[in-house]
Amino acid sequence: MGLNVGSEQDGSGDEYRRPVLILKGLSLQTCWVIPLTTSMLLHSLRPSIGIVDGKEAKALISQMRVIDKRRLVKKIGYLNQETFDVIRKNVKGLL
Repeated sequence: MGLNVGSEQDGSGDEYRRPVLILKGLSLQTCWVIPLTTSMLLHSLRPSIGIVDGKEAKALISQMRVIDKRRLVKKIGYLNQETFDVIRKNVKGLL
Protein backbone atom coordinates (compact mmCIF):
# COMPACT_ATOMS: atom_id res chain seq x y z
CA MET A 1 0.00 0.00 0.00
CA GLY A 2 2.98 2.32 0.34
CA LEU A 3 3.76 4.94 2.96
CA ASN A 4 0.61 6.41 4.48
CA VAL A 5 -0.32 9.61 6.27
CA GLY A 6 -1.56 10.24 9.82
CA SER A 7 -3.51 7.35 11.34
CA GLU A 8 -3.70 5.32 8.13
CA GLN A 9 -2.28 1.80 8.44
CA ASP A 10 1.28 1.51 7.14
CA GLY A 11 2.63 -1.71 5.75
CA SER A 12 5.93 -3.28 6.77
CA GLY A 13 9.42 -3.48 5.33
CA ASP A 14 11.30 -0.97 3.20
CA GLU A 15 8.41 -0.64 0.77
CA TYR A 16 5.67 -0.53 3.45
CA ARG A 17 3.80 -3.43 1.87
CA ARG A 18 0.48 -4.45 3.41
CA PRO A 19 -1.85 -7.21 2.25
CA VAL A 20 -5.28 -6.09 1.07
CA LEU A 21 -8.62 -7.65 0.25
CA ILE A 22 -9.82 -6.52 -3.17
CA LEU A 23 -13.46 -5.68 -2.67
CA LYS A 24 -14.33 -4.56 -6.18
CA GLY A 25 -12.72 -3.53 -9.44
CA LEU A 26 -13.90 -0.04 -10.39
CA SER A 27 -12.18 0.42 -13.75
CA LEU A 28 -9.29 -1.03 -15.72
CA GLN A 29 -6.91 1.03 -13.56
CA THR A 30 -8.50 1.18 -10.07
CA CYS A 31 -10.01 -1.07 -7.42
CA TRP A 32 -11.61 -0.72 -4.02
CA VAL A 33 -9.53 -2.47 -1.33
CA ILE A 34 -9.58 -3.18 2.40
CA PRO A 35 -6.19 -3.37 4.14
CA LEU A 36 -5.56 -6.40 6.37
CA THR A 37 -4.01 -6.56 9.84
CA THR A 38 -2.80 -9.24 12.23
CA SER A 39 -3.72 -7.12 15.26
CA MET A 40 -6.01 -9.02 17.62
CA LEU A 41 -7.92 -5.87 18.66
CA LEU A 42 -11.62 -6.75 18.69
CA HIS A 43 -13.89 -4.35 16.80
CA SER A 44 -16.99 -4.71 14.63
CA LEU A 45 -15.12 -3.04 11.74
CA ARG A 46 -12.30 -5.64 11.97
CA PRO A 47 -13.89 -8.96 10.99
CA SER A 48 -11.63 -11.99 10.78
CA ILE A 49 -10.91 -13.33 7.32
CA GLY A 50 -8.84 -16.37 8.32
CA ILE A 51 -5.16 -17.20 7.89
CA VAL A 52 -2.95 -15.08 5.59
CA ASP A 53 0.75 -15.92 5.28
CA GLY A 54 0.48 -18.16 8.34
CA LYS A 55 -1.13 -15.54 10.61
CA GLU A 56 -4.72 -14.79 11.64
CA ALA A 57 -5.81 -11.73 9.64
CA LYS A 58 -8.60 -9.20 10.00
CA ALA A 59 -10.03 -6.74 7.49
CA LEU A 60 -9.68 -3.06 8.44
CA ILE A 61 -13.00 -1.94 7.00
CA SER A 62 -12.55 1.58 8.41
CA GLN A 63 -9.43 1.93 6.20
CA MET A 64 -10.97 0.88 2.85
CA ARG A 65 -10.06 3.00 -0.14
CA VAL A 66 -9.60 3.16 -3.89
CA ILE A 67 -6.11 2.41 -5.21
CA ASP A 68 -4.45 2.15 -8.58
CA LYS A 69 -4.03 -1.49 -9.59
CA ARG A 70 -0.32 -0.86 -10.19
CA ARG A 71 0.09 -0.87 -6.38
CA LEU A 72 -0.81 -4.57 -6.32
CA VAL A 73 2.34 -6.69 -6.19
CA LYS A 74 1.28 -10.34 -5.93
CA LYS A 75 -1.81 -12.44 -5.37
CA ILE A 76 -1.79 -14.23 -2.01
CA GLY A 77 -4.95 -16.27 -2.47
CA TYR A 78 -8.72 -16.31 -2.56
CA LEU A 79 -11.27 -15.73 0.18
CA ASN A 80 -14.12 -18.20 0.54
CA GLN A 81 -17.52 -16.87 -0.56
CA GLU A 82 -19.10 -17.03 2.92
CA THR A 83 -16.38 -14.86 4.49
CA PHE A 84 -16.44 -12.45 1.53
CA ASP A 85 -20.22 -12.06 1.94
CA VAL A 86 -19.75 -11.17 5.63
CA ILE A 87 -17.22 -8.49 4.67
CA ARG A 88 -19.52 -7.07 1.97
CA LYS A 89 -22.43 -6.95 4.44
CA ASN A 90 -20.28 -5.00 6.93
CA VAL A 91 -19.23 -2.56 4.21
CA LYS A 92 -22.81 -2.03 3.03
CA GLY A 93 -23.77 -1.23 6.63
CA LEU A 94 -21.41 1.77 6.48
CA LEU A 95 -22.75 3.22 3.23
